Amino acid sequence: MGKNLAGKTAFIVAILLVFCYGFIGVPHGGLKQSIRNRINLGLDLKGGIHLVLEVHVAEAVASLTDRDAARLQADLEKAGVTGLSVGKTNAAHPLTIVASGIPGGKLADARTVATGQDYGNYEVGTGSDGSLTLTMKQAAIRDVNERTLDTSIETIRERVDKLGVAEPVIQKYGLGDNQILVELPGVDNLDRVEDIIQSTAKLAIHAVSAGPYADDQAALTANNGAIPADSILLHGSATATAPESVWLLKRASEVEGTDFRDAQPGQDQEGRPNITFNLTTDAGNRFYKYTDEHKGTGQMAIVLDNKVKEVAGINSAIRDRGEITGGFTKQQATDLSLMLRTGALPASLSYLETRTVGPSLGAASIRQGVIAAVAGMLAVMLFMLIYYRGAGINADLALLLNLVILLGFMGFSGQVLTLPGIAGVILTIGMGVDSNVLIFERIREELRAGKTNAAAVQQGFSHALQTIIDTHVTTIVSALILFLFGSGPVRGFAVTLAFGLLANVFTAVFVSRTIFDAILERRARGVALSI
Repeated sequence: MGKNLAGKTAFIVAILLVFCYGFIGVPHGGLKQSIRNRINLGLDLKGGIHLVLEVHVAEAVASLTDRDAARLQADLEKAGVTGLSVGKTNAAHPLTIVASGIPGGKLADARTVATGQDYGNYEVGTGSDGSLTLTMKQAAIRDVNERTLDTSIETIRERVDKLGVAEPVIQKYGLGDNQILVELPGVDNLDRVEDIIQSTAKLAIHAVSAGPYADDQAALTANNGAIPADSILLHGSATATAPESVWLLKRASEVEGTDFRDAQPGQDQEGRPNITFNLTTDAGNRFYKYTDEHKGTGQMAIVLDNKVKEVAGINSAIRDRGEITGGFTKQQATDLSLMLRTGALPASLSYLETRTVGPSLGAASIRQGVIAAVAGMLAVMLFMLIYYRGAGINADLALLLNLVILLGFMGFSGQVLTLPGIAGVILTIGMGVDSNVLIFERIREELRAGKTNAAAVQQGFSHALQTIIDTHVTTIVSALILFLFGSGPVRGFAVTLAFGLLANVFTAVFVSRTIFDAILERRARGVALSI
């Protein structure tokens, strides 16, 4: 008995030391500062910015169909089907690609190309005029939407991580479709972070069809009052100092977004800030083919966020390296290269909600939360001492160890402590007391039935264990549901509650039983148990 008790005691002390290290670490700068270094505070406690962003996934789908339309025309011409027009000519159905003007004897060849593996995301039909229609399948649209949202989340996360924001929350927002929740605790420069997150940095290079024009009306007049289906009008400047004009560009970009492998800020020959970029291998090959075919005669426009930043002539073939100038400041060039380097967003964003939390409000929340937790714990401990006398000390020690284990877990795991998380800690204290009450009342019943102290303790823990496990499992399942379907602080509450309950099973059953065993071993036979 003594040897077994010593082993259990050593194990409990080891657990206590390990989890103390979890939330204190190696003390330096004082105990309070050491705890602050180990426990990550959430937005509501530390202050920062709260954003709800909407991803315009329709842009990604439209961009994909634009690229597929250009690819389909090239594939058809390669198969010998020439003289046709491919584009999204029906404004009522922007997800439908129409190939019209197909020679009568070539319709079967065109259909063979359109129904090939490369266009498996489309339903292929034949129009009454002998044209082919490719309509994107609903399953493919859902897949693109999901990938666009996931890519946007990962891109924002990479950008925020590069800025050094500690423990950000970036995840899908469960209250709406295609929305992202962003919480950045302890941000110093809110304006800069907002600009970086909200800017799509959707960089693309388009072929120039015509321009510049003075305005949209001049562009329409020059094109017989209608813009070709395979083209778009965009505003911008040919150089940093040129006035704003209107350009007619090919709708399908030559390279864009994920085609960029790297981007770095630098300076041009005149010492002005610029950005140099590198393309992926596939994009570099495509870009080389385009620039080689149009060198000496063609122009290309560098488009950032649907605005022309620069128009350049194609003097020679370019494979995988280019340069962007555009009157950037040094900070703008650094931020833009960061956004391109971490991956351009696949679609633009708009913010539905922006809320800031000042550090003073967070400090007040911490103070009030700590006061509530301490007051609640002291009240519970006092009640246990009064009502269960000596056994109340046992329960109070178990509660303190429970709190140490919970804080140590948060320190080890990097879990963010939020105001709802503090509520989870308080609720865990209540559940811990509930477990001790179940055990102690069962022990009292056994003592009233005439059992010895040792038998009463053994029967009390044995019979209460099943009830404790049942109550804790049902609550943990509820916490799991909150974690799966909740977001932000709700998840923090769920994690704190779930681990606190697991720690409570350990402290209420194992630790409390060990303390009772130690008391019984030192108590003379026949002396009443203080409970």
